[in-house]
Amino acid sequence: MINRYLVSRERFIPAAPVTIFEVLATPALHSVIDGSGTVKGAQPRGPGRLALGARFGMEMNMKVDYKILNTVCEFEEGRRIAWRHFYGHIWRYILEPAVDADGRAGTLVTEQWDARAVRGKFFLRLAGYLRRHPASIEKTLLRLDQYAAGTSGLAR
Repeated sequence: MINRYLVSRERFIPAAPVTIFEVLATPALHSVIDGSGTVKGAQPRGPGRLALGARFGMEMNMKVDYKILNTVCEFEEGRRIAWRHFYGHIWRYILEPAVDADGRAGTLVTEQWDARAVRGKFFLRLAGYLRRHPASIEKTLLRLDQYAAGTSGLAR
C-alpha cells in the first residue's frame, strides 16, 4: 500500500557508504547537497558531526528566513541516519553497499521524508510538501552524488 506521507527515492552513487555517511552526518554540508533550495546553513553552535540524540539547528528560507531545530532519532554508523523536526516529520537516509550494472562498487542511497506519524497532516498538504518533496529529494540525491564524486563544482 502506498502512503503519500512517506516519500521515498533512491539512487546508486559510486562512492563508499562511509564517504556518503560523512556528508550526511555533517550539518555544515546539508546546505551544499540540499535540492529543495530551502536549507541555507547550519547554526554555529551545533555539533560538527551528528550522533544519536544530537540536536542541531539549521538556517532555512521558504519565502522567509527561519530556523529549525532537529534531533537525530535514528543512527547506525555508515548505514542509517534520520532526524526529526519539531513538527514530527522525519528526514531519513538509508545506505546499502551495492554494485551497479557496470560492476562499479558504490552505495544505494534511499532518502525518505516520513510524515506518517504527524498530526495535522492537512497543513502539510496545504503547504504543498506532498507535491514538492519527490522532485526535491531527487535533486538532493543528485547533488549528493555530484559532491561525493567531486564533479559538481560544489564546495568540498
